[in-house]
Formats: sequence, structure tokens, C-alpha cells
Amino acid sequence: MRLKLIVKSFALAGLLSSTALTPLFAQEAPKGATASTKQANDALYNQLPFSDNTDFTNAHKGFIAGLPEEVIKGEQGNVIWNPQQYAFIKEGEKSPDTVNPSLWRQSQLINISGLFEVTDGVYQIRNLDLSNMTIIEGKEGITVVDPLVSAETAKAGMDLYFKNRGNKPVVAIIYTHSHVDHYGGVRGVVDEADVKSGKVKVYAPAGFMEAAVAENIMAGNVMSRRASYMYGNLLKPDASGQVGAGLGTTTSAGTVTLIAPTNIIDKDGQKEVIDGLTYDFMLAPGSEAPSEMLWFIEEKKLIEAAEDVTHTLHNTYSLRGAKIREPLPWSKYINEAIVRWGDKAEIIMAQHHWPTWGNENVVGLLKSQRDLYRYINDQTLRMANEGLTR
Repeated sequence: MRLKLIVKSFALAGLLSSTALTPLFAQEAPKGATASTKQANDALYNQLPFSDNTDFTNAHKGFIAGLPEEVIKGEQGNVIWNPQQYAFIKEGEKSPDTVNPSLWRQSQLINISGLFEVTDGVYQIRNLDLSNMTIIEGKEGITVVDPLVSAETAKAGMDLYFKNRGNKPVVAIIYTHSHVDHYGGVRGVVDEADVKSGKVKVYAPAGFMEAAVAENIMAGNVMSRRASYMYGNLLKPDASGQVGAGLGTTTSAGTVTLIAPTNIIDKDGQKEVIDGLTYDFMLAPGSEAPSEMLWFIEEKKLIEAAEDVTHTLHNTYSLRGAKIREPLPWSKYINEAIVRWGDKAEIIMAQHHWPTWGNENVVGLLKSQRDLYRYINDQTLRMANEGLTR
């Protein structure tokens, strides 16, 4: 009974934190870019390799079908997800004067949407929420990784997959970590009765429920308010307002749900055969989330990086008030992934952004991300010891 109460409260808190807020006060009209802003933005075009289109090539690779154009609405007519709200961000166009060119480029990339094939039997649905939903075909059915924020967007994603790949039973769910955008839509994917009967298994890293409850119940109210600082969801999506959230365009505003895990990954190096495929799990607690795990699918030569290796410098201090991430252990987990899987991995994917293919490119991405977080840790400590404050 206590677990049911926690889950219901938890779903409510998650719903509050994912709902787009409506301004209750008059807002000033946005101003144009100043001369200094234009000058600073223009200078970036000479400093950074904008002619390198590798990320765009990879983000389009494996495209199967676009997202449905219809707005996803709730029972009361409320907008849960509008796939057209960032249509003003067009690939190939120069950034507006009001937007940093690097941010504009990132927003162009995360706005590439639809169902994609990562490799034979592995598919991703992108830009149907803040996060990706990954679907892995196995011997008897499919395994769904991280079913988005909302049940409504997750269901729409499954419908898109079934339309293009045929109906297959869900035999397993895997939560990579304890943030709401990686489990909140689970009831749009499976019925809890199928989990209770043993028909569907739900895998999660050690400490998952404790971390999820602590974040969304104990600090749920304040985090929902502070999320506006982080995502700018009071701003209108346009070139003078909100142009994306870095990891994805924005969060959906639907029904946040949770089904408790049935199978806990609690040993580093634990191997599980899930629907005929061999998963080699690596626990990464205290990295991007208090409870997190990565894994390698041996038959696919594929690393699932959860949210520890993405195409960005991830925040270590989240403005919404989530638990602070420690860059030193984070960098060490990435190094461990290189040691364990670097000589055999041909693909790396995460639950945000787009995959990377080819062993040299995979290892290169891992090394650059490892060094990024280690540098932040080491140089912050060095400068603090020298007496610097900013």
C-alpha cells in the first residue's frame, strides 16, 4: 500500500515538473540583438568548425519515418506535445543575430525527428520528448529503453514503431537512470498487470526507486518551480525566446507514470540475457544521476551510454536543483567503459541526441567526454587552491 501511495505521489510530482507553465504576468517584448552581441556571435563562426557536418550526417542516418504532425492533446484538450513548435529552426540556415551560433546548431540537430534504425534490430524515436526512446528487437519481442516523460508521448512513439516495424510484444523495459524523462511514460508502453504477471520484466540500476522518489517527492515542488530557470519554459519558442533545451527541444506536458522495477542490476559487470541478447552492465552511480547504468550488447557491438556520454557538455550543477553531479567519478566511469568495451564497440548511443558509428569514432567520443569532465574537476580544484574565486 505504501509503495502505491509513493508511486501516485511521485507521478503527480513528475507531472508538475514536466508541465509547461503559463505566464501569469505581462512580459516585455523581446529586444533585438545589440551590436556587441552580434559581434560576439559572428566571431564564433571563425573560431569553431561549423563546416564539419558529421553530426548532421549521423543525426539523419538510419531515418525510417517522421513523427506524426498532429498535436498530442490530453483529455481536457491541453497540449502535451506539439511537434511543430520548433519548426522555425531550419537546418542549413545561419543563426539569427539573437542566438549563439553553437546553440542554434545544437537546436538544429536535436530538431531532427522521427524513427531511426541504429543497427539491425535497434531503433530510436527522437524528438517526441526531451529524451529518446530506444526499442531493441529480440528473440520473442521487443525491449523498450527509457519510455520518455509522458505516457501519451511514449504511446505515440510505440504506435510509430509498430506502424513501420509491425506489432511485437513488449517483453522488457529498461530504465537507464532515475530521472523522470527516462521512465515517466512507461504506462504508455506496457500495462502494469503484465509486469505483475511476469510477462514483462522491468530492469533498473541499484538505488533507482530511492533516487527517483527523493528527487520527485522530497524536492518535487521546488524543482518544478526551478525547472523554469533551466528550460526557459515561460518563454515563447522563437528566435528571441526559447530555442531548445540542449538535450532535446523541450519536455512534454502529459501524464507522468512509474512501474517499479522487477529486476535490479546491483553488481558491476553483471550479465543478463534479455530476449536472446547478452547485456554486460556497468553501474555508474553518482555520475549524471544518483542511480545510473551503462551497458554493452555483445551481439550488436553496441554501447548504451545512458546519459553519461552525449553530444554536449552536460551540466554538473542543475539549475532546477537536482543532485549535483560529480565530474571526477563521471570521468572514471567513462574511462572504465573504454577499458572494458573500447576494443570491440562499433556503435555508441545514448538516450539523448544521435549515435556514433565506427570503432575509432566511438573511442574518440568516449575519450573526449572523459577528458572534458576530468578537466572540469582538475582545473576547478587547481584554481581554488590558487585562491581564485571565479
